[in-house]
Amino acid sequence: MEKNDQLLMQLIYMFHTSAMQGLGKIADPTGQVSRNLEYVSQTIDLMEMLKVKTKGNITDEIEKLFDGMLAELRLNYVDEKARPENIVEEETKK
Repeated sequence: MEKNDQLLMQLIYMFHTSAMQGLGKIADPTGQVSRNLEYVSQTIDLMEMLKVKTKGNITDEIEKLFDGMLAELRLNYVDEKARPENIVEEETKK
């Protein structure tokens, strides 16, 4: 795999991890679990833009990675958006 492909995959993973933290699915580096759905929405938009701008210039493997991560983030975003705030606060305190 080329160096630029590896770097692109690393960037995609960084966006994904950051969005999962914003969804409250994983803890941030300080160990805190919190939600920031506006940030997650922006991150999904950034990833979609990056996918569009790189179309035709990425391998099938990277395209599948992009598609899978974007699908996972969109589904989790919709799920979290539909949850009542008080339930989320109780779960993040556990």
